[in-house]
Amino acid sequence: MTRHIKNVAVYCGHSLGTNPNFERDAKKMGKLIAENGLRLIFGGGNVGLMGAVSTAAVDNGGDVFGITTEHVVAMQEPVHEKIDVRVVSGLSMRKQEMFDLSDAFIILPGGPGTLDEVTDIITKQQVGETDKPIYFLNTDGFWNVFGLVVNHMVECGFANKNQVLNIRVANTPEELIQRLTDPNDLVRTGFASDN
Repeated sequence: MTRHIKNVAVYCGHSLGTNPNFERDAKKMGKLIAENGLRLIFGGGNVGLMGAVSTAAVDNGGDVFGITTEHVVAMQEPVHEKIDVRVVSGLSMRKQEMFDLSDAFIILPGGPGTLDEVTDIITKQQVGETDKPIYFLNTDGFWNVFGLVVNHMVECGFANKNQVLNIRVANTPEELIQRLTDPNDLVRTGFASDN
């Protein structure tokens, strides 16, 4: 059995964070998504890591589609001018549309919104609503603590190991894109203590 991925949702921070490597890897990720002919689905904003990944994809000829909310537009937060952006009523609808449009998910460093989005997908996996893979870009070990929490849930019997192992973890954008574009890469890595 192989899988085919064309549309990839990227979830990430609304700010750049404190580590310059977060922005560096977001830009690399956007460039690699474009170069590999994948369609980027993202939150529509033009700031933070969200802006970095989408701008890099556009600048490298990528197909990019954004979904933002009426609340964000009302706050006059900048949306990406070079990208087709759909405005929906709220965060729940944005999450659902991004989920529906995507074949896989890339998780970059981010805050509470990013955490909400990824735990929603993991929950859908847990209850059998999806088997779409999740790829964490673990820049400088950003997601290590989250991995410890996930593994602790499994050890304590609150999460299903088989679903949690549908999480794939990569330390570089190059490693992530190589795995994502390999139709035979079905290895489920989960979080490991050395990631």
